[in-house]
Amino acid sequence: MADLLSPKSPFKEEVQQYLEESGIKETTDEILGPFSDITNQVAEALWNALLPGSPFSSLSWELLTFTFICAAGFWFFRKGRGSKDASGKERPAKSLLQYLFPKDIYTHQSARVDIGLYLLDRGMFPIWFLLSMGAVAPFFERNTIAGVEAMFGASPAVEPTIMWRLFYGLVSILIVDAIFYWTHYMMHKTQIGWALHKVHHSAQVLTPWTRPREHFIVGPLWALGPAIGLAISGGIFAWVFNGNITQITIVNVGIFSVLYALNGNFRHYHVSFRYPRWLELWLQSPGMHHTHHSYLEKHWDSNLGLVTSIWDRMMGTIYIADKYEETPWGLAERDQAEYTTLKDNLVTPIREIVRILRGRPKVHPQLESPELAPGKTPDLTV
Repeated sequence: MADLLSPKSPFKEEVQQYLEESGIKETTDEILGPFSDITNQVAEALWNALLPGSPFSSLSWELLTFTFICAAGFWFFRKGRGSKDASGKERPAKSLLQYLFPKDIYTHQSARVDIGLYLLDRGMFPIWFLLSMGAVAPFFERNTIAGVEAMFGASPAVEPTIMWRLFYGLVSILIVDAIFYWTHYMMHKTQIGWALHKVHHSAQVLTPWTRPREHFIVGPLWALGPAIGLAISGGIFAWVFNGNITQITIVNVGIFSVLYALNGNFRHYHVSFRYPRWLELWLQSPGMHHTHHSYLEKHWDSNLGLVTSIWDRMMGTIYIADKYEETPWGLAERDQAEYTTLKDNLVTPIREIVRILRGRPKVHPQLESPELAPGKTPDLTV
């Protein structure tokens, strides 16, 4: 498995052959957006940036080590505060080793399920990568460029100064953040979306391996959203700069990947990492995601954003908890019983989707009447 997913994997040669045979990889004199150009080159730098085992992967040993070093700093400066136990409550001050790697977290059944779903996610990653970056992103990019040219004419060929590059990066982040928020919102607010997303929320403890804890059906959705967002942004700025922005894009994606990977590790880690309250009104801190995973009713469907808090504020889904507020993780008790083991998390969502499509109400054996919905709110729609 490690050889298959490493940057030296022969799978890359198969991808290149597929791109050539399918016509995705081609030579053209038209303006090329960064993802079309990257697809044509099968860029080594981008491949290394996106595949597991690279320094940009949140679960690479470099970033995991840096995560634990940061957590050790929290232990020292906070005098042992900020570490939560398996119930989501702050644990009493412990030794550094117990603070970083508490036994009740890493021996929990939920943590073992994380590993199983992570391995499945890694095994299917090349498929989602090929689909999103090899086909969908270039398609949206080329059509974005064509649309902008139709509306505004020839490229102004703006010089890509540092300020323009930063602006390009900011626009890309905002577009991806918006797509992520609305995707995440629909996951919580639709019956089928919630049946699938419950796999992620069934985590009763948080570890860095909880981040890819998703049902394999959801993989393409989470891959396509950012790919489409980056492709639209790349197409717009390829027109602005008259192409030649592949390296700029690689740098932007690389920087964002590193920042998100580190942030992502703390979003799913038992040590709380919060920003000042005023900053959390604008940016999602990892600690705000702890609240998002809580099964307490006051925390339901909160903090759905990836980078900013803008969309949560607009939609009224923001919740800024107290610094060390209790956040017990997992699902409501009845749902948790059906999403506990690895088999549960793979099979139960399929059963729920079939039930929803057949229009059958969900009935729990201990209840006399059908449950209103499998999600967190009674007014969910398919």
